[in-house]
Amino acid sequence: MSRAAAKPRTPAKLGRRTKGASSTIRERLNSPTAFVNVSGKGGGRGSYTSNTFKIVYQPKKGVDEYVRQVASATPMQIVEIERFGVIGSLIKDLSKRMEIPSLRIFAIPGIPKATAEMKAAGGKMVAGGAGQAAIGMVKLLGIAQEIVANSTATEAKGFDAAKWLGQWIERPQPSLGGRKPADLLDTPTGVEVGARLLGSIESGAYQ
Repeated sequence: MSRAAAKPRTPAKLGRRTKGASSTIRERLNSPTAFVNVSGKGGGRGSYTSNTFKIVYQPKKGVDEYVRQVASATPMQIVEIERFGVIGSLIKDLSKRMEIPSLRIFAIPGIPKATAEMKAAGGKMVAGGAGQAAIGMVKLLGIAQEIVANSTATEAKGFDAAKWLGQWIERPQPSLGGRKPADLLDTPTGVEVGARLLGSIESGAYQ
């Protein structure tokens, strides 16, 4: 998507969606997350073991596949993901996918760059507010992609929702008192507020 100075198009400009098309995804993503412990064995809370999780971020499959997994997760899976945190490499890959500079994407969840790099390299988990901020971005990305996927406009083909969202969360929003959505993503309520803003864009109520 172009990085021209002009205000980027929003998914709402891409045409109408089927009624209720992305309401389900917003209901499922009504809080932050990233992994589900289904066996209760191995790994420990600070490390990542593929056998320990049902919903797993796999770098080889990419961010978009993980977004789809989280979007289809059950409420109980979301709860477990929130408790456990996200693998460090997810944050680095979100940086690339959303075209957000690495220093900035580490600052959003409030994690020092050295710590983030260490956890990403060692397959360690990022929990607490930092993990919630990362999964919050995953949730918002799922909503943005759902809006585009259900658009009937010709412009929707090839529209990169991830890049657009990377710009959108960094723009001050009047409805947030001039705050950026990115600054609210470290809490479940902040993610919910961001999801509602995206919903207002979709419905045409957002200005």
